[in-house]
Amino acid sequence: MLPIENKKMAIKVLIIDDEAQLRTLLARIISLEGYEVLQAEDLTSAQKQTLLHHPDIILCDVLLPDGNGVDAIPLLKKLSPEGEIIMLTAHGNIADGVRSIKNGAYDYLTKGDDNNRIIPMLSNVSDKIHLAKRVNKLQSIIGKEYTFDSIIGSSKSLNQAVTMAQKVAPTDTAILLTGETGTGKEVFATAIHEASQRKNKSFVAVNCGALSRELLESELFGYKAGAFTGAAKDKKGLFEQADGGTIFLDEIGEMPLELQVKLLRVLETGEFIPVGDTKTRKVNARMIAATNKNLKEAIGRNEFREDLYYRISVFTIELPPLRERGNDIVELAQKFTQAFAEKMKKNVRGMDESFIKAIKNYPWKGNIRELRNTIERSIILTSDEELDALDLPLEIQMQQCDNSSSFDLASVEKSHIAKILKYTGGNKTETARLLKIGLTTLYRKIEEYGIANGQ
Repeated sequence: MLPIENKKMAIKVLIIDDEAQLRTLLARIISLEGYEVLQAEDLTSAQKQTLLHHPDIILCDVLLPDGNGVDAIPLLKKLSPEGEIIMLTAHGNIADGVRSIKNGAYDYLTKGDDNNRIIPMLSNVSDKIHLAKRVNKLQSIIGKEYTFDSIIGSSKSLNQAVTMAQKVAPTDTAILLTGETGTGKEVFATAIHEASQRKNKSFVAVNCGALSRELLESELFGYKAGAFTGAAKDKKGLFEQADGGTIFLDEIGEMPLELQVKLLRVLETGEFIPVGDTKTRKVNARMIAATNKNLKEAIGRNEFREDLYYRISVFTIELPPLRERGNDIVELAQKFTQAFAEKMKKNVRGMDESFIKAIKNYPWKGNIRELRNTIERSIILTSDEELDALDLPLEIQMQQCDNSSSFDLASVEKSHIAKILKYTGGNKTETARLLKIGLTTLYRKIEEYGIANGQ
């Protein structure tokens, strides 16, 4: 969270009042709290200020020389749609306050009587504005980064999965995404949601394997106050939050059997009962599930309900492992290289042939997630403009050695240790930690390879 001072500096407050002395005093008080303050003596100048500076908050008097502030609220809102308006009403004139709110104002203050409320109210409005801006930014990011166009790769296996997902996205059909860990199932789920008619509603994701049975039940279906110790008030579950939108259940194969029964009922009837409640609730949420398990084998072990399996697998899409995607590995690595180089402000422009050959030959059991983490680590370690094989973790370099007789294993290990020592500034304890070897082993190898001064 940003410090309060920084948060306020981004907020512009426009004061509209024809009483110059009161307007100046109010401006002084508000500016001392860190807000940027603008002033206008009438509605005409206020409109100009609004068009020019786009204030976040407008403090407006009711009686102005060229009009009534309450009547001007719709116009001010039109000029500044994301701004909030607080009316300054005359003493005891509650009617103006009520009419202000009906016209679209955030709230109203009584001049002279509510001086102590001004700063707290501005703070509350600021919080609301910052939250709205953050939500808009996140929605913009989601719209750009989690569409089908953002999925990188052109391999046949990936294109087949994307084509299937694009065809089913506009429907309300339940979808099961299968594939190894790290193949991008949540990215696919979000892209499907963004391509559906539900895209303007919530996309809610939950990892079924990360929560205990009790916690998962209360998270999915919510609970009534007093349902268990610590349940002080009612809480909406994720299904209710996803009403009208999409709920993504990752690692559904880890869901306990008792909850599978409740989930099946939601899918078949759209009904559920929150924990500790007796009343049935209705919900309309599309479900996308994902698993890295073989659910048919889990059914044979009585770990997964067969009826639930057929309900969630109406449309199954298998995501290919990275090792079967050919040159997609290089495309993804290039994207990650550019992203992490920008983030870390490092002048890394690409990858040399040794790096590309090594990543293409590696099996990537952790798939895209493992590749991403590897590129991030390589960007941290490199001091060159191009990533080379020696920037990769030792196990990847060793894999390359196993696949090629042209590599000398001892030379690779020596170069890698020297590179890590250079990165740590000769700190052997940190070097041993990064290499995941004992400090004694590191000293022995430094001596064995004759690495000068441990650098």
